[in-house]
Amino acid sequence: MSQSSKQKVVVVGAGPVGALAALYAAGRGDHVEVYELRDDLRDPSTTPLNFTKSINLALSERGINSMKHAKCDGLLDAVLDESIPMYGRMIHGQGQDGKLYQESQAYDAKGRYIRAVDRAALNKRLLDYLEKMPNVALHFNHKLTGADFKNNTAWFEQRLIPKKDHAQNPTDHGSTQSDHDRPREISVDFDFLIGTDGAHSAARYHMMKYARLSYQQEYIDTLWCEFHISPSASDSSYMISPNHLHIWPGGSLMFIAIPSLDRSFTCTLFAPASYFTSLSNSPSEELVSSFSQNFPGVCPELISPGELQAQFTQNPHLPLISIKCTPYHYGSSVVILGDAAHAMVPFYGQGMNAGLEDVRILFDILDSHDVYNDSPSLATSRKERREGALNAYTAQRTPDAAAINDLALRNYEEMRSGVKSPLYRMRKWFEETINIYLPSLGWRTQYSRVSFENQRYSEVERAVARQGRIILSALGLGLLGLSGLTTITFLKRDTLRPLKALMNHFRI
Repeated sequence: MSQSSKQKVVVVGAGPVGALAALYAAGRGDHVEVYELRDDLRDPSTTPLNFTKSINLALSERGINSMKHAKCDGLLDAVLDESIPMYGRMIHGQGQDGKLYQESQAYDAKGRYIRAVDRAALNKRLLDYLEKMPNVALHFNHKLTGADFKNNTAWFEQRLIPKKDHAQNPTDHGSTQSDHDRPREISVDFDFLIGTDGAHSAARYHMMKYARLSYQQEYIDTLWCEFHISPSASDSSYMISPNHLHIWPGGSLMFIAIPSLDRSFTCTLFAPASYFTSLSNSPSEELVSSFSQNFPGVCPELISPGELQAQFTQNPHLPLISIKCTPYHYGSSVVILGDAAHAMVPFYGQGMNAGLEDVRILFDILDSHDVYNDSPSLATSRKERREGALNAYTAQRTPDAAAINDLALRNYEEMRSGVKSPLYRMRKWFEETINIYLPSLGWRTQYSRVSFENQRYSEVERAVARQGRIILSALGLGLLGLSGLTTITFLKRDTLRPLKALMNHFRI
């Protein structure tokens, strides 16, 4: 790409999705400027937007494949070297005899696994690679305050005090800055703006002034609170298996634990808001008693009563939001990706993976629409080609994002109670058995399709629904066969032909 034909791309938000988008654009020769509300995210004192100091994420095929296509030498290897394989769920409970038990449920019949990664470490790797690129500029402590998407100008407030938390959870800075001092505002011209600034996106807010954007926001009746399991005091080893995602299903409650490289576990309690309110207004013994009843084996075995109470009291109790909107773009000027476009609840571990996949799909479509083709023989301008690409991106990605949003909500029910259901286990066994012994049928579990493949989320939803209908039909025919076994022996052979045709069609 010639110097004169380079695009100026502004990326709002320097989290993993924004950093990867900047890498894709810079790798294609664009001049890229990244603007981030907070201080440098590589600084340990910078608190993430969810207010927690440490958060572990599940990295799976979609995220891995998207980083692979960034074509940054060594990036993916560096990220994977700092991850922990998780081969399945470890379900914890207590038997009727009072004994604690744990049951491993493999994610995949073929041994594939997801990886636990530290969000801050992943973000640091991406930003470090960006910083090395000569056509990238990083600007921290810059708040997007306005945008004109017809004339392609954005305004940023250059914060004089680094922002350490989210606007919904402000702290008293105790600063010596005068109240009369106003942050300096700058204007930035651009060819293309990519908004990756999270669920409470300023880019989306300003885009809504131009695009006829349909928007749906839902807070589910569940809050979450982070806990921490320290390494063993005796030998600094992991207290429980590091190669599983640990789940204590509790019906309407759930407690999970994800391993960290320092041999600790980042844990999360999910529960209705009323549960948090009740325990917050009760004596500390009630919390310990509740954990003993609902999450046997956590306290005091893994977390002492004192630590449990301290973490419950000190760590914030945060909401879970689900956002759907469309379109994801306006004209040729702006597109929103990741949580800015489709924030989802965390129960499928796909929030970050879907956001990273947004980046890959967006730039695949930009490439297919010749946005980076400098040939003078093209009949349309780059601006026109980019607008066509963004139209195609919204058309393709909207149903996929809606599908994974819905799948994530439904997976909460599976994780907090379904994993112990005989019907869940039977379907999982049935689908995995067919996948292993009759691979030509194309049967896979929903989890395998979502976490270990790059199949479109909307196609996953349709394929799994079809498999479910077949299973139900097979079960129904089986029950019918058992109940009518005596009668069916007297039926004419012609009567059996539709049944045989149905079985041959599905090869079951």
